[in-house]
Amino acid sequence: MEERKKKLAEQFKESMMILASSLSAGFSIENALAASVKELTVLYGQEGMIVREFSFMVQQIRTNRSVERVLEDFARRSGLEEVLNFAEVFSVAKRSSGDVGGIMRHTAEIIRDKMQVQEEIITMTASRQFEQKIMNMIPFFLVFYIESASPGFFGQMYGTGLGRILMSSCLAVYLISYILARKILDIEV
Repeated sequence: MEERKKKLAEQFKESMMILASSLSAGFSIENALAASVKELTVLYGQEGMIVREFSFMVQQIRTNRSVERVLEDFARRSGLEEVLNFAEVFSVAKRSSGDVGGIMRHTAEIIRDKMQVQEEIITMTASRQFEQKIMNMIPFFLVFYIESASPGFFGQMYGTGLGRILMSSCLAVYLISYILARKILDIEV
């Protein structure tokens, strides 16, 4: 699910640029959405997530649903904060009769910058995440190695009451460190 969200967010970033350029060319928002479907199909193919979403939105607009409602539905379905922010900004701009094209371009730039920061963070933490995965597996490899090299070595640790308490506390410390490491490396923008 996270992979799909990341993929949709990346495709949404590109669609915002295409949509903003169509609005700059003088298209209405309805026509800009329809024109962007063609360009997005070239980029992502007919089965691209954003192509399907934009095609659905164009169909909804053609059945006389307001653009604001269609964008709100898309934001709700996608579950992406960027799409929700865009839908809210668009709704306010449309109601206030503002420069929708300029606002969309500015919003698209902000969303693009935010996504670039997220990509940089992911790139910078990728090696640390890999190290974390390796460090999480080391205790299991050590136990397997010791047990296979010296059978019965852990008999005292798992066979006595004090050993069970000690090993249970070690397991608790391991689980806490695992959770902390995941939280440390889970950086959100």
